Amino acid sequence: MQRQIEKLILGTQAIDGAGVKLTRVLGAQSMQDFDPFLMLDSFDSTNPTDYIKSFPMHPHRGIETISYIAQGAMTHKDSLGNVDTIRSGEVQWMSAGSGILHEEILPESPRMLGVQL
Repeated sequence: MQRQIEKLILGTQAIDGAGVKLTRVLGAQSMQDFDPFLMLDSFDSTNPTDYIKSFPMHPHRGIETISYIAQGAMTHKDSLGNVDTIRSGEVQWMSAGSGILHEEILPESPRMLGVQL
């Protein structure tokens, strides 16, 4: 069976968190077509000022995120006191119920390359 591509999505440059420059591949404009996925962000930079301000404490409710860091690192902290760092080649799967806040810190590295779904 041969399959046909229904839609091609090109990412757009965006700034999220406290000033992280990223490419938003899936977002509000594409949610309907890619349900259940809410977003897909990619980031690739050798300039720490593009990402060092990170993603300060923010809530999530009833979703799951998958973060993959190809190069660099991401430290996750939440309001329950959990702390974990993923590094090059590692993945984190976060399940958010309700009533929790979390932050993602992107420390300086020679290259920050990853995606979050």
